Amino acid sequence: MGKNLIQQKRGKGSPTYRAPSFRYEGKTAYNSYTKNLIGGEIKDIIHCSGHSAPLVDVVYDNGETSLLQASEGIKVGDKIMHGEEAPVSPGNILPLKSIPEGTLIYNIEGAPGDGGKFVRCSGTSAKVLNKIKDKVTVMLPSKKEKEFNSSCRATIGIIAGAGRTEKPFLKAGFKFHAMRARNKMWPRSAALAMNAVSHPFGGRSTCAKGKASTVSRDAPPGAKVGKVAARRTGWKRR
Repeated sequence: MGKNLIQQKRGKGSPTYRAPSFRYEGKTAYNSYTKNLIGGEIKDIIHCSGHSAPLVDVVYDNGETSLLQASEGIKVGDKIMHGEEAPVSPGNILPLKSIPEGTLIYNIEGAPGDGGKFVRCSGTSAKVLNKIKDKVTVMLPSKKEKEFNSSCRATIGIIAGAGRTEKPFLKAGFKFHAMRARNKMWPRSAALAMNAVSHPFGGRSTCAKGKASTVSRDAPPGAKVGKVAARRTGWKRR
């Protein structure tokens, strides 16, 4: 007996995967790409249930507005700068080629002008490591190093809201509402606890922990669970 893939379940439109986007304040992204230096002012700091970090409402000198993740230490009325010649201070937006090595940054663009795709969660930051020609190497919060186009923009500083994950939920109801606000499926049964028809790891009267969890990259969707195309398994010996 077959089962729907997760993208098929989302497309069906059931309440489990329906986001209350009418409550969201809007999309967080940089304004249109420009090399000129533009100033802006923070008009308000707002909470959005669709984002883990507090957001700032920025109004620029050219009349444009944007929602951005708030940087630590920023407040209403502060001025920020956007451009290649902007000073390296928290909240300012610069292309990676203008940011010195060792600087903490966040909301990094994957391609110039896309508005920001990487390091957008509360309390996180990345670090500029080195620059080679038109590429800039950045260490992400996961300690993975990734190369970006030197024209991709980023914000200086650390995203506000650090310590969010340290506060306990205390009640299952609090966890339910927190997950529902961002259309996350919760609670989710453990794979080993499912029946064999529901999951490749399911079945048997007891949990079969000895079953291999590595699968091929070319495995069909119904079997692609666990460690997909794992490079290595087992304890890492030093």
